[in-house]
Parts: sequence; structure tokens; C-alpha cells
Amino acid sequence: MLKVKIARKALEAQDIVSLELRSLDGANLPPFEPGAHVDLHVAPGLVRQYSLCGSPDQLASYRIAVLREPASRGGSAAVHELLKEGDVVTMGVPANLFPLTASPYTFLFAGGIGITPILSMANHLWLNGAGFEFHYSARSAARMAFLGEITQGPYAHRLHTHVDDGPPAQKLDVRQVLEAAPDGSHLYVCGPQGYITHVTGAARALQWDEHLIHVEHFGNAAAAHAGGDRPFCIRIASTGQTVSVGSQESATAALVREGILVPVACEQGICGTCLTRVIAGVPEHRDMYLTDAEKAANNQFLPCCSRSAGDILVVDL
Repeated sequence: MLKVKIARKALEAQDIVSLELRSLDGANLPPFEPGAHVDLHVAPGLVRQYSLCGSPDQLASYRIAVLREPASRGGSAAVHELLKEGDVVTMGVPANLFPLTASPYTFLFAGGIGITPILSMANHLWLNGAGFEFHYSARSAARMAFLGEITQGPYAHRLHTHVDDGPPAQKLDVRQVLEAAPDGSHLYVCGPQGYITHVTGAARALQWDEHLIHVEHFGNAAAAHAGGDRPFCIRIASTGQTVSVGSQESATAALVREGILVPVACEQGICGTCLTRVIAGVPEHRDMYLTDAEKAANNQFLPCCSRSAGDILVVDL
């Protein structure tokens, strides 16, 4: 963990603020790869993950951007309302669940706040002379963070913007974009689930291989109803202790209630921080972290959002 100072806080677009984070002694921060994120302690007991949207070759500071979510679970509200310039916050070292792969050509698709990891990828590709094109979509130009920076930057000619309130001619036609893709091209998409589904669906319709399609999610609709279901029990294999999980609570909340701490970050089944081995029982998977094959094996689950398909799960804690 690192202590960093918020050197700058700025409004980048409607409902989006950026934070510039610097080390306390002015030294460079640890290197990171495009697509990486950091865990940021935004309030006591509240950790959230944010993509690094600066250039990986500039380590004097990190930059993140945060959308104010109307249904915030505390993270975006804390960043927008509580954190201010000069504050010292705790941050984890960069980790990458959305790595950029070298390829003959790269298609970057950003929807709304999904610009954050995609922007670092565009910076990296440009600095390394790689072939790419960059599609940025939003409801309106007023909601496009860093738009001025990109349009005035060296790869502005690689950028294509698409807004819902604009003329039909500029609307995103993913199939048309991808039809003439060079062999071996890779696709990266980040944004709301509907946007991701639209982009990846077009690629799959064109019979793109799965290993060429890369996705990062910022939200998990399934996790939103992690409570409000049938209760079940979790048995701790090492001690035999059984914990009841109520219909209105998550498995992690029930474990914490009984003094059993499980590390969590996103609380939506996206980051994998709370991944736990299952020894017996069948999980009801609601995460977006495990692959379909890993879910089918039923030997691990993410207790922040997933539940049990039966009355009990025995876990390795």
C-alpha cells in the first residue's frame, strides 16, 4: 500500500471528476501497464478500483476519473463529495485484469466512463507506433471526459466520436468498423454492459475468435440483486463453523458479521479480490470475473455477489 496526495481534482465532463495522485516525497510512482487499475481507499473501510487513465510512460503522477453514480454504493459519492485537493489517501500498487496484447492492429471502443482504461491504451499504442483506431461513444459530448485532450493530441486523427444526440451519420456502426479488420486484429471494449454487449455481439457475428475480444466491465447488474433471495449457509472447512446468510445480505456481509474477514474491493464480482475456494456444494454464480469454464467447475466463487444453489456451501477459509 502507498500513501499518495491528491494533487489536483478537476471536473472533466458532466458528472465526471478526475484525481491526480502524487507520491508524498515527489518520487515516481510504480510503473504500470495500459489497462491497469489501482485500489483506492476513498473512505474508512471503503475500497474501490479505478483504472489508470494517464500515459504509462509518465510516472510522476497517476490519474483516475470517476463517474458520479446515482445508485452509488459509496465510492463515487465519496470521491465527488468528500475527497479534495491536498488530501492524503491510501492506494494499492497497480494491477492489470485488462492487459493490452501486441497485435497487427487494435480497435479501441470506449463507452462513457469506459474511456479510462482505453485512454491509457491509446497513449501506449501511439507512443509505440502501433496501428489502431479509437471509437468513443457517449450520450452527449458534454459527458465525454478528456475529449478536448484527445482531439488536440497527436492521435486525434485516430479518434471517432459517436453521441446519442448527434446526427445519424456519426452513430457507431460496429459491424462496418470491423468488417475490414486486418487478420489478427484485437478488440478492446469498456463501458456500460449494453455497450459492451453491442460491440462484442457485432464482433462475434463476424466470427471473431474469442481470444481477440477483450472486455472490462464497470458494473454488474446481477450483483445488484445479490440480496433479496433465499437464505443459505456457509460452512468454514478449517473450523466447522456455520454462518447463516440471510435473504437480504451478501455472503461477505454475513461472514464479516461473524468476525470472518474476506478481502473485498469492487463488491460486484468484477475484480476477483474475494475469490474463495469451494470444497462442497454448488455456487450460484453472479460474477463477471470467472470464465464460463471456471464457473462450470463449481470449485470457487465470489462471495461478494454470488450465492449458493443449495442449502449450504463448504468453503476454504
